[in-house]
Amino acid sequence: MSRKTLMAVSARLFARGGFDATSMRDIAGEAGMLAGSMYYHFPSKNDLIAAVYEQGVAEIGSAVDSALAEREAPWARLEAACVAHLESLLADRAHAAVMTADLSRLDPKLRRRLVTLRDGYERRFVDLVAALPLAPGTDRTLWRLQLLGALNWTPTWYRVDGKSPATIARALVAALRTSAAEAS
Repeated sequence: MSRKTLMAVSARLFARGGFDATSMRDIAGEAGMLAGSMYYHFPSKNDLIAAVYEQGVAEIGSAVDSALAEREAPWARLEAACVAHLESLLADRAHAAVMTADLSRLDPKLRRRLVTLRDGYERRFVDLVAALPLAPGTDRTLWRLQLLGALNWTPTWYRVDGKSPATIARALVAALRTSAAEAS
């Protein structure tokens, strides 16, 4: 059993049942291996959770970085980042669920590790929002969190036969841009 397959199975089970409800034995059974064999790849469940989360952050970060490389104007950059973010989340529902999971019930050390990873990823959006021509007095932190919250909630209601992720992301940015223009 490869580490990559083990991580894919883990992401799927964490997405379905949450971190707490998914045991190493559950993962091993789904992966078709003995539970003890998993410890060759991951010394603990927390290490496995961190690896799955880190892989998700790296994948979505790479997608956003690629999208940003082709844009210069602040609103176009934000839109490209949102499209890439949402397309990545919706392309792999398991990693999306892991990346947007509630971390509050995790071991404090693991939670700090995952929050650090998430904050590193979200730094892109801090910079993108800082570059926008928003009305004076706009709380850019809340504005960014509203945007990311809307994007990250999408996997809970999204339907494949509905609007595309790109259409949804563009509409969200357009609505926020319109409200920002009206506030000026």
